[in-house]
Amino acid sequence: MIQCIEDAKDELKRVDHMIYVSLKYTRTVDVIINIINRMVDAYHFLFLCLLKKALDENKISEIPSTPKEQGALVKKLYEDKDIQEHVDLYFLLRQLLKAEYKSENEYRRHVTMVTYINGKREIVNIDIISMYYENQLKFYEKIKAMVPHE
Repeated sequence: MIQCIEDAKDELKRVDHMIYVSLKYTRTVDVIINIINRMVDAYHFLFLCLLKKALDENKISEIPSTPKEQGALVKKLYEDKDIQEHVDLYFLLRQLLKAEYKSENEYRRHVTMVTYINGKREIVNIDIISMYYENQLKFYEKIKAMVPHE
């Protein structure tokens, strides 16, 4: 479990740099997409930690192979509202990566990625991605406290 915590931490460091350096200076949707990719990877490692914990506690017999099944199993195993919300955000971020999108205000402070998921308009800009990142950092600390890692 040490490795998945370290992997998540490494991804979050990359997200931090991309938000506060790369995005600040380039202000393109490509950077937003790269940030989302890194956030999805960090969530994947955090959920893997939770699944390994459940496996060690004999709550499950095996860890599913696909990210979708893993997220669904985490949601089923952990009824904590915070974990549930982060699994939902994880699935939203994965959908954002697969959806057709358009760029607004590229090279400006308010660069925005606009897409439609299930008929609902979704926007991602610097403020929204920063908020997602801050929430993910808190979630990382929570998972780190829950699983043995030393």
